[in-house]
Amino acid sequence: MPHDLQVSFREAKRDDIPAIVGLLADDPLGSTRETPGEELPEAYWTAYEAIDRDPNNMLIVAEIDGRVAGTLQLTYIPSLTYTGGERAQIEGIRVAAEQRGHGVGQKLIAWVVEQARARGCRVVQLTTDRQRPDAIRFYQKIGFVPSHMGMKYHLTDR
Repeated sequence: MPHDLQVSFREAKRDDIPAIVGLLADDPLGSTRETPGEELPEAYWTAYEAIDRDPNNMLIVAEIDGRVAGTLQLTYIPSLTYTGGERAQIEGIRVAAEQRGHGVGQKLIAWVVEQARARGCRVVQLTTDRQRPDAIRFYQKIGFVPSHMGMKYHLTDR
């Protein structure tokens, strides 16, 4: 990444939602479950409002030159494990195709880890689909350890 390229991080605004949905849809798995476009389904707006109201949830964007270049959702989870230690859960991580491989994702994750550390979290965790080998390599490269096996039970068919 060029040294003069400035990446900033902030909570998403309502106006960012179309760009975020576009990022979520811009990969082989996301393209099968997201619905980007001019008229977004109401469910996206409802979800955004719920995230925005919840003090334990943050929808984050990485911004370069005023444009959304990446996103993720950060959720703080109270827990009895780790002696009552809070967890930071990262979901929906995406970087714009033209920014991949330039350090944007690494900076975004490092920023989130610092947010969690400052809050006193004991663990930062994420899941990624096994069909994303590049993502798995990336997360391992930056220090995440594949210590658990995640499982999902889908309640709806798409």
